[in-house]
Amino acid sequence: MILKIRKDHQRFRQIVKGKIRKDLRKFLTRGELIGKEGKHLVSIPIHGIDIPHFRYGNNNDQGVGQGEGEPGQSVGDGDGQGGLGGTDPGRHILEVDITLDELADILGEELQLPRIEPKGKHSITTIKDRYSSIRQTGPESLRHFKRTFRRALRRMIMTGVYDPDHPVIIFERGDKVYRSWKPVKKPDSNAVIVYMMDVSGSMGYEQKELVRLEAFWIDAWLRRNYDGIESRYIVHDVHAQEVDRETFFHLREDGGTKISSAFKCCRDVIERHYNPLEWNIYLFHFSDGDNSSESDSRECCRILREHLLPISNQFGYCQVASAYGSGHFINVLREQLADVENMVTSRVNTKDDIYDSIKEFFAKGR
Repeated sequence: MILKIRKDHQRFRQIVKGKIRKDLRKFLTRGELIGKEGKHLVSIPIHGIDIPHFRYGNNNDQGVGQGEGEPGQSVGDGDGQGGLGGTDPGRHILEVDITLDELADILGEELQLPRIEPKGKHSITTIKDRYSSIRQTGPESLRHFKRTFRRALRRMIMTGVYDPDHPVIIFERGDKVYRSWKPVKKPDSNAVIVYMMDVSGSMGYEQKELVRLEAFWIDAWLRRNYDGIESRYIVHDVHAQEVDRETFFHLREDGGTKISSAFKCCRDVIERHYNPLEWNIYLFHFSDGDNSSESDSRECCRILREHLLPISNQFGYCQVASAYGSGHFINVLREQLADVENMVTSRVNTKDDIYDSIKEFFAKGR
């Protein structure tokens, strides 16, 4: 019975994943999805799925609605008057909890994203304890309850002392087993993501909402590929500064634009905190493509080529549509750095473009 329930549960999870995969492009654009994010779970509303439940009874046609009576006979003593019921079919909506790892796997499968091969720390290993075996002795805090219970139940049945009418299971010393660990050497593959965003006057709420959605999915995919992720946030107009995540997405826009200030700030953060030999470095810059001058755009390309691109797994530039921005910076990058393999550029004009942008960023598995 337990095995059957487990199989049914697995099948239900597969149905849920199939529904999410089918509507993935829609889920990628749902801002409320991010608001429901817990520590490890995300709640997703799924249409057209009924949650599995137990059905009680013995199928002998004696359940509710199967007693005495004739078709059309009124039920109870009421006069039958009341509000008219609706005539439209209901839409069954089930909120399911899915882990961020499962969500990232669905994203990778649907977008056909290759797994990332971490660089930098292939030869560096850390020692981690893994609970992978069982032993006869140990502290009570590590006692394996299910195995201990089964051993005690089997012993009591074999010795004839088990009473089904009073199913009390008493553990003896020989029944108890404990989880045991052994040290495991594991390659250490940490990564840092540096998000940079233009917060000048041309970047409004709609543009920052696009950035927020894309950053959520970037985070989800990279965290699935690395043991540890650190995120750093840089905002800029004509000057750049490092801020926390809340400020990054809610800082009011104002002023002009000097993109090189963000790249210099990013370079300083990496030099101070992240040795490229030990860290996998991902850089993402979001802007509407408006910059203060052609000379500053050339300075940006110089900083990227000489300082940031050589130490990064990937630099991704995402240009969001704005009615006020010139949109020229993406063309400068594509012209000046066309020979660079670890730079990827994409345009996001609406939420529907996020799906294709994520695929462009990670299609090569860097």
